[in-house]
Amino acid sequence: MTMSTRFSPTRMSKQSICVLGIDPGLATTGYGVVEYKKPTTTCKEYGIISTKVGTPLPQRLLTIHTTIQKLVETYTPDVVAIEQLFFAKNVKTAFAVGQARGVAILGLAASHAQIVEYSPVRIKQIIVGYGKADKMQVQKMVRIALNLKEIPKPDDAADALAAALCWIYSEGRTTKTYGNNAKRH
Repeated sequence: MTMSTRFSPTRMSKQSICVLGIDPGLATTGYGVVEYKKPTTTCKEYGIISTKVGTPLPQRLLTIHTTIQKLVETYTPDVVAIEQLFFAKNVKTAFAVGQARGVAILGLAASHAQIVEYSPVRIKQIIVGYGKADKMQVQKMVRIALNLKEIPKPDDAADALAAALCWIYSEGRTTKTYGNNAKRH
């Protein structure tokens, strides 16, 4: 297991909202923790959860699950923004990513965080203003919004930060609610 981080964990202020963004994937799951204290957004941590090709699938899924649980224990997020899957062609990849996404959500289920799902198009609309924006446009806006010195790398971490910012910018414009604590946009 590899958990790559750029920032050290810090305690969130009680007057702030902690948003955990997740970009699910089997080989690489991106995550980003953003603190929102009106009117300021601050990046607390971002990185990736890596699993190696060739490692048995159950072990890879367990790695994702336990790392997500550690992030939840460290930050106790109020909101989790997770990117929905979008695959047009490769069904095998879609199933693998779907499994990774499922164990990530399972790792979040015990938390009392509101779990919100966003489509990639919705994230681009909210962050850039254009649903067909390219990755670089999204990454530049994430860098600017969080006042980072450089574009967050790798792409999966930047996408997770974008998901967290998407919730902050839209704050609950929901179209459908799942259960007691989950919403889809």
